Amino acid sequence: MVCQKVLVDEVSGWLRLFADGSVDRTWTGPPQVQFMTEPVAPHDEFIDGVATRDVYVNENLRLRIYLPETNPEDSSKLPIILHLHGGGFCISQADWYMYYQMYTKLARSAKAICISVYLSLAPEHRLPAPIIDGFSALLWLRSVAQGESYEQWLVSHADFNRVFLIGDSSGGNLVHEIAARAGKVDLSPLRLAGGIPIHPGFVRAVRSRSELEQPESPLLTLDMVDKFLSLALPVGSTKDHPITCPMGPEAPPLDTLKLPPFLLCIGEMDMIIDTEMEYYDAMKKAKKDVELLISPGMSHSFYLNKIAVDMDPQTAAQTEALISGIKDFVNKH
Repeated sequence: MVCQKVLVDEVSGWLRLFADGSVDRTWTGPPQVQFMTEPVAPHDEFIDGVATRDVYVNENLRLRIYLPETNPEDSSKLPIILHLHGGGFCISQADWYMYYQMYTKLARSAKAICISVYLSLAPEHRLPAPIIDGFSALLWLRSVAQGESYEQWLVSHADFNRVFLIGDSSGGNLVHEIAARAGKVDLSPLRLAGGIPIHPGFVRAVRSRSELEQPESPLLTLDMVDKFLSLALPVGSTKDHPITCPMGPEAPPLDTLKLPPFLLCIGEMDMIIDTEMEYYDAMKKAKKDVELLISPGMSHSFYLNKIAVDMDPQTAAQTEALISGIKDFVNKH
């Protein structure tokens, strides 16, 4: 007798949750989109100016490294950009093509080593699990800088005095949280030089006007926001939790946090722009060093949508402008 699994909930195209606690993340949306969710194998050889490898630090921590090709005669060290992927804390992997196509570009353009963390996913691993993953990756980088751990590419090419955090969507929430944690410890000889939240998933329990009025996008819908966060936040929490609302009353006051300079990147048509701007205003009020980069006419995580980047000249131009803005920020710090 075949026992059918009982479907408890699903997030359109992305995730299905069953009564026995199992989760199926097989893509069931439009087949022409599936290639963006396919894993890309690492390659030690340089392809289009970038080589990649996966590093298994321990059984709980795995990283993907993107190394840009450099002139052998150039002995200058490269900044590190530690990447925290998005997916509402519930989906996606560091080796997905949508990230590969973006972070190879960034590594090549910014002449930086990008390191992407394979984050624990909810509901199997609710928050703060991915925060622990990201902070553990930062501490591992410190151990490499101290000579206690070894990774050939980093020892040969990395400038540990210029380490940046970057995160897409929910990964932007992790940038804030991990930077705040880093401000409480001694990372030397590593220096955390900056944080770059891109379209961070900052929301409140009460819907903002932009959530009600802005159009949904392929990479962010109200259903995704509600269901992913219900699966990811600690049981009993609302969206006013400090991880999703760091500018709210439940979070530590921003002026008490030791944070590096931030570059906050926002899409003008992002459904959650109101609460992202609320975060920016709160950071300014707390006298934090925060710059704002707005992508005109762009929706949530537009630069990860390879189809739009290839087919729409405006999306392509704004993706290049975003990469250029990030490069400038890294070069300044």
